[in-house]
Amino acid sequence: MSRGSGIIPDEIMFNEFKKQCLTTENWLNKYNKNDMEVWVEGPPLSTSTSNKVNLSKVHKIKCRMNIKDVSAATMYDVLHDSQYRKSWDPTMLESFDIARLAPNADVGYYSWICPKPLKNRDVVTLRSWQASENEYVIINFSVKHPQHPPRKDLVRAVSLLTGYLFKPTGPNSCTFTYLSQADPRGSLPKWVVNKASQVLAPKVLRSVHKAGQSYPAWKAANSPDHKPWLYPIQSDLPMMDPAELSIQRGDSLENVDESASRDVQENEDSS
Repeated sequence: MSRGSGIIPDEIMFNEFKKQCLTTENWLNKYNKNDMEVWVEGPPLSTSTSNKVNLSKVHKIKCRMNIKDVSAATMYDVLHDSQYRKSWDPTMLESFDIARLAPNADVGYYSWICPKPLKNRDVVTLRSWQASENEYVIINFSVKHPQHPPRKDLVRAVSLLTGYLFKPTGPNSCTFTYLSQADPRGSLPKWVVNKASQVLAPKVLRSVHKAGQSYPAWKAANSPDHKPWLYPIQSDLPMMDPAELSIQRGDSLENVDESASRDVQENEDSS
């Protein structure tokens, strides 16, 4: 996906992302129930050689949810409001914004709890966004930050591309599309990652939807007029030169071996 001449997403990248969210061409539908659909990129491959290639790749996954009781604008605010996230994201270890890159872009840090026996993960991402009456978009991808290298106690994951598209369908309803291609790194086989993502992604959407239902009341009591993602002048983050960042590639990270901890867990489960 093109990022133009610099690291901050340009209009071409946003348009490419929205096109991927809205198209069904070359996407395999895996689930369609209760106002939720899940797709995986690309058709199933038949030959043994192709299957080997397919199993070694982290798939793109896409989920779409029809939300009937929360506006697109509110859902967009929920994903931006880092203070509110502390109250609804039970897997979060730590989350903070590092610096502003532009009026509609920043760089931030997020770490989360993984189910045992896996090590917990973290990620440093560049996030950019657009908002209009017709749609709200947030996209992010992993970057290297000179002051936030990988930590010894966590596995540095990689977001190749993750994003959200909200399109209003009424004053208090919207479609919520989530698209992600993320590599948790460590020693998890890619086929396990791909299978797990099909289960976890719908849970992400339902969790954000539930947070959206409670957000207006929470925000009314917590700095209701403070929304720096809508009003950049409100931001108190330091400015950073985007040239100090570079794209984080998964193959440049240490491949942490988690097989020993998995073996211990398997032995405990079988005893």
